[in-house]
Amino acid sequence: MAKKADILIRFGERVRELRAERGYSQEAFAHICELDRTYVGGIERGERNLALRNIERIAESLDISISELMKGL
Repeated sequence: MAKKADILIRFGERVRELRAERGYSQEAFAHICELDRTYVGGIERGERNLALRNIERIAESLDISISELMKGL
């Protein structure tokens, strides 16, 4: 049985997918979230363990609920 990818990697892939669907560059998205672009890059690569407040910022910036952001993880 294949091991499921780490939650940080799956979350980062989800954020990248939703950001790209909305046509945001990483830099523009970081600005909307009020986060540093390098931090957003780290999230998308699964290198950052986010605080709940930053998860909330990301969901709000994508105009979705936290549960929708977490869908499929």
